[in-house]
Amino acid sequence: MSIPSSSSDPAQSPPLTGLVAATYTPFFANGEVNFEIIPRIVDHLAKNEVAGIYIGGTTGEGPSLTMEERKAVNQAYVSAIQGRMRTIVHVGHTALADSQSLADQAVSIGADAISAIAPYYFKPDSVATLISFFKEVAAVAPTLPFYYYHIPALTGLVVDPTVFLQQAGDAIPNLRGMKFTDKDLSLFNACQDVANGRYDILFGRDEMLLSALAAGANGAVGTTYNFAPELYARVIRAFKAGNIEEAREWQRVAVRVIHSVIEIGGPAGLKYPMRRLGLDCGQSRLPQRQLSQFEMEEIDRQLETLGFDEWATR
Repeated sequence: MSIPSSSSDPAQSPPLTGLVAATYTPFFANGEVNFEIIPRIVDHLAKNEVAGIYIGGTTGEGPSLTMEERKAVNQAYVSAIQGRMRTIVHVGHTALADSQSLADQAVSIGADAISAIAPYYFKPDSVATLISFFKEVAAVAPTLPFYYYHIPALTGLVVDPTVFLQQAGDAIPNLRGMKFTDKDLSLFNACQDVANGRYDILFGRDEMLLSALAAGANGAVGTTYNFAPELYARVIRAFKAGNIEEAREWQRVAVRVIHSVIEIGGPAGLKYPMRRLGLDCGQSRLPQRQLSQFEMEEIDRQLETLGFDEWATR
């Protein structure tokens, strides 16, 4: 998977195609960040031809980290990349000044793009207010493409993303697109159609990747692309070759994996399969719950039954 060249105009930068792994923040047993393992995680993703990484978002437990930790994790991942894939740093925060500080850091460490979730405590009361907030964030990093992170299930913010894209272009000159994490494929299509396809819309629901490909997705950001990149690569290859039934079967495997792991361990369970690859990212931080030994063993049993060692990685 090739890495597109950079563009002098961030709003016209090449689209991100292929799989983008929403990276974990690894922890030691005592809860401290495990920086030692980050280069190995990056090597694993590069070997499996992942096109990019999304740092410090939901998967990365960004809201559970201090500002100092977030910046240190951003630095560690970007430093380990060494030009092998594109890097998007999530700079979303409930405090505008902290979001701006993260955006400024993303420029200084050489990230390829920034992204931000909407404030989720004091919620913007309109699209116009949301745009005003992001305008102040994106202006700190004018040379970097900016992606709005649309995830209403977590923010509770009911904003039509097509309206956001239609109205934000003039206010945010470096607006490049959106990380669309929603189940509504008709809305995903509508976002792709705004301004004659001007924006790069990255799909964010792993269990619906094949449906998104059929709807025209070129790039996708997801958690399970960390520990099963080859599985999703098989979905993409089969789809592009016109082998739709094969693509459906691999997508069904992905759905079974996601549902099995979440049923056992909840969202925090999606971090555990990295241990099976020799990349122990530890447990998630509170307020996400901790997995019991029984639950970890049960996840292993489910992955074994589903053939994890055969299709997870190259």
